[in-house]
Amino acid sequence: MARLALVVVLTVLIVLVARLVSVDIPLVVAALFALIIAMPLSLTLFKRLRTRVNEDIAVVDERRRRDKAQLRARLRGETEDGKGASS
Repeated sequence: MARLALVVVLTVLIVLVARLVSVDIPLVVAALFALIIAMPLSLTLFKRLRTRVNEDIAVVDERRRRDKAQLRARLRGETEDGKGASS
């Protein structure tokens, strides 16, 4: 959403600057320029956001791996202490 908002803001900015200098730029062209400008700009502007999202994804992945390992252990008949169930 942040990247999309950046593209919209840049598009509006390009259109306004073009009107100030009496140049007519179609909205589609302004949006394409904004998209091209926003791609590298978002890497620097949203670095903290990207880092936080990556950390959240790592936490979810670790939880998923642990749950999967516990499920596989239960399917093998192992108890939580790692020993098999006695028959």
